[in-house]
Amino acid sequence: MTGWSLRKRVTALCAVVGLMLIALGLVATGTAAANREHLDTILDKAGPMRAAAETLNTALVNQETGIRGYAVSGEQIDLQPYEAGVAGERQQIEAIRTVLASGDDDIRADLDAVEAGAAAWRAAVAEPVLTAVRDGGPAAAQPLLDDDARARFDTVRADVQRLQQDILSFRTETAAAARSTGNMLVLLLICAAAVIVLAGVVLLIGLDRLVSRPVLRLAAQIRAVADGDYEGRISSDGSPELSRLADDVDAMRRQIASELAQVREAREQIEWVNKQLHAQADELTRSNRDLEQFAYVASHDLQEPLRKVASFCQLLQRRYAGQLDERADQYIGFAVDGAQRMQRLINDLLAFSRIGRLTSGFTDVDLNRILTDVSSQLEARLGDDGKVSWSDLPTIEGEEPLLTTLFVNLIGNSLKFRRPDVPPEVTVSARRDGAFWEVTVRDNGIGIEPEFADKVFVIFQRLHARDAYEGTGIGLAIVKKIVEYHGGRIWLNADVPEGTAISFTFPVAPHLGADDHEQNEAVSA
Repeated sequence: MTGWSLRKRVTALCAVVGLMLIALGLVATGTAAANREHLDTILDKAGPMRAAAETLNTALVNQETGIRGYAVSGEQIDLQPYEAGVAGERQQIEAIRTVLASGDDDIRADLDAVEAGAAAWRAAVAEPVLTAVRDGGPAAAQPLLDDDARARFDTVRADVQRLQQDILSFRTETAAAARSTGNMLVLLLICAAAVIVLAGVVLLIGLDRLVSRPVLRLAAQIRAVADGDYEGRISSDGSPELSRLADDVDAMRRQIASELAQVREAREQIEWVNKQLHAQADELTRSNRDLEQFAYVASHDLQEPLRKVASFCQLLQRRYAGQLDERADQYIGFAVDGAQRMQRLINDLLAFSRIGRLTSGFTDVDLNRILTDVSSQLEARLGDDGKVSWSDLPTIEGEEPLLTTLFVNLIGNSLKFRRPDVPPEVTVSARRDGAFWEVTVRDNGIGIEPEFADKVFVIFQRLHARDAYEGTGIGLAIVKKIVEYHGGRIWLNADVPEGTAISFTFPVAPHLGADDHEQNEAVSA
């Protein structure tokens, strides 16, 4: 049985206990049936026979008393006990015969003796007395009631007593048998309870030895692995099921240990890479800071000499225009144009480098008010037929000057890259997208090809020749830097049917809800 599984052991124990209980149940069923039969005998046979025997004795005594009374008085009324006794005798004898079984031979013999004795007494004593009283009166009958008559009746009474004694013995034997079967039933119940208790004890001991203690030991080994001891082998000396479980858990431990070793190696590599990345990030931050500082200083320090170059070039152009040959005028024009473009480049570069460096702090800025100011600034470029429209713009946290610059550049680009002979229209809209406001500036201009979606936000990146459209190519780079400085992102929508649509996001301020901005619409032409 050492190789038996826990299920097989429990099944075998239950089968043995079940068979024992079935056997005890069968024996108990037979014993209960015998006990019920004994009780039925006591109630349905012994009791009625005993009562009938008592009544039979009374009926015989009434016969003897009635005969003596009739012999003394000769009155017919004194004969009634006799007649009632005869009828009662027959009735009780018949009642006893009715409940007698085939095995009650002693009681049947006693009953036959009582019946024969009673008949002999009536024939020898009662009937002669009745004849004598009718023929000669009481005086003739009294001599017949002598000692012999009394002895005959005593014999009948002795037969009745023997009948009663046998009935009592029959009842006593039946009661003893009933008690015996009852005791047997109790013993069988005790045996059944003992079998159940014994089976429970065996089951508890088996579960403790095969399940509880092995499970506790297995749990302790698993806790040791959970605490970091991945090299300790997991095993179990319990049931075959627990042994297989322990083997599976140990296989899992080995797999985890192998994967953890790989993870440790990967983590060491990642930590090394992170250190390198941190070092590179620090270097890149320092380099960007130096570059921004250089751009700021360079653009700032170049302002004065460039201003002098531009001024003197313009003076040359004004004073000596037409006095030199045509080629000289052309060269002076190139110098003036180059100096002016250099001024614009330096000014734009200075503005780009100042974003995030010189800050006035974030405040609540209503974009509707910003658009009103921007449309006023660009009114001259809009002309009589152009228009800028917006509605329901939110209030965000930001720097108002930078946000003004953002919309000036975006709307200025829309007006710059307008289609010929088409009035420019610029629409600014906003919608809530989770934790961000998404703002879109859309126009009906010449548009931007999708393949240039990533290039338009690169500093100094131009998509057209300098003589086609004015500008330095830094405007959208400034816009991108302002949006990212405010915690958002910017992109070009390539799925508009015509014109250009540029979208960007601003975080929703925690203290500003979706409906905190004014719900108004302003249109400026």
